[in-house]
Amino acid sequence: MAIDFTPLFRTGFVRRAKLTDNWQTDSATIQRRVLAGLLKKGAATEYGKKHGFSDILNARDPEEAFARMVPTVEFEDIRESVLRMIRGEKDVLWTGRCRDYAQSSGTSGGKSKFIPVTADSLRHNHYAGGADSMAFYLRLVPESRIFSGKGFILGGSFSNTLGFDHPGVNVGDLSATLINKINPLANLVRIPDKKTALMTDWMEKLPRLVEKAAFANVTNISGVPSWFLTVIKRICEFRSVEKISDVWPNLEVFFHGGISFEPYREEYRRLTDPSKMHFLETYNASEGFFAVQNDLDDHSMLLLADRGIFYEFIPMDGSDPTPVPLRDVKPGKVYELVITSCNGLWRYRLGDTVTVTQTNPVKIRIAGRTKSFINAFGEELMENNAETALAEACKETGGMIRNYTAAPLFASGERKGHHQWLIEWDAPPKDLDNFAEILDRKLRTVNSDYDAKRSHSIFLDRLEVITAQSGLFDKWLKTVGNLKLGGQRKVPRLSNDRHIIDALLALNG
Repeated sequence: MAIDFTPLFRTGFVRRAKLTDNWQTDSATIQRRVLAGLLKKGAATEYGKKHGFSDILNARDPEEAFARMVPTVEFEDIRESVLRMIRGEKDVLWTGRCRDYAQSSGTSGGKSKFIPVTADSLRHNHYAGGADSMAFYLRLVPESRIFSGKGFILGGSFSNTLGFDHPGVNVGDLSATLINKINPLANLVRIPDKKTALMTDWMEKLPRLVEKAAFANVTNISGVPSWFLTVIKRICEFRSVEKISDVWPNLEVFFHGGISFEPYREEYRRLTDPSKMHFLETYNASEGFFAVQNDLDDHSMLLLADRGIFYEFIPMDGSDPTPVPLRDVKPGKVYELVITSCNGLWRYRLGDTVTVTQTNPVKIRIAGRTKSFINAFGEELMENNAETALAEACKETGGMIRNYTAAPLFASGERKGHHQWLIEWDAPPKDLDNFAEILDRKLRTVNSDYDAKRSHSIFLDRLEVITAQSGLFDKWLKTVGNLKLGGQRKVPRLSNDRHIIDALLALNG
């Protein structure tokens, strides 16, 4: 039997979890202190000088002065500043030089966004959030033997879409940076090795992952549910078993995040041992580690109040678009998240919406995005991606579109998940399958995350196009009371679930 080191580490982790108990009463004070620390360090930067960070620090109410003097921004507002940082300029958005950037899709102004991953954000936020996840888990599961085996961390690579390389600068998935920069001692308790973990070509990488993990003593896994499901099924196939618990009998927890877990929950329950398996959700984005589940019976996540991020919240009920600090949020309300972080993002609008489920301490659930999107497989497909790709596909095929909507179709049986597009035509293309092939190719061109998931069809199959009957969308809009006077139709273009497309398909016969 493997030596169990869990008792050796448990005390320290549980102590760490208990330190968060003061967030129940002191979150507002903690957040003021976090903001002061960020402003103090940011005052020496170009951005801090431009927006008077020193004056804000000396104001009677720094939070009010910060909201008044510093604008909210999206990535396009700071793109040029980030590109200057990538090219080696220092003290632009954060102090010193930043040599690591997390590439992610989801902007209207370019194929990808590049989020600075500073040494401070790694130490005070990303790795700290990972430690919090382990701390909460060990506090919740006192019988855990998690350190009797190894953790399987599934990550991406440093493949980037910048169009140029700068010496000493790494651009790619956040997970690649986290693996690359991790304390070497952590490699003693994790698989795969760094070289395998950072491989770019999934056709080569997937067999290596299966080879490394198929006979390992894995007690915990961390990653995106859709990615891991593919790997797990390959391992089961390799070992000729039905359940991954037959391969990893000591597997006890999946630290998951990146996409909604609900479409995958039952499949993971089927593949694992329900008597010992736990699932813990994390909210760890390219921009920061924001929250983690701290109650196995509550799928809400505890907002990490003291991990290098100052939070603001824009109410989504239309009452007042003014961002409010953490102390003023109300339970049951949906907010757009705005962050100020030790990676040089100042009042940055993530595009994510969250539902506040409780206060004192603040707990949240991810509600969705502020814009139309599909992110069922980690692909972050935005509406501007869809519009661009459709225009190109129509141009090449002569098709003309009247209306459309798209949604994910999750894996079933031997078929992988893929996107399903329902299109009503003014002039259909001569070859629908060719149109689908071109649309899929164009989407891969305009969205790096979609391209990565489609690589060799390992995680995501080619999209499917279905022709809608003439007038279908108008018919559906009338059934939901959403056809406004003057012909102003509000057809949701991209949905992250199947409620809309299933209703349309039912009407379509």
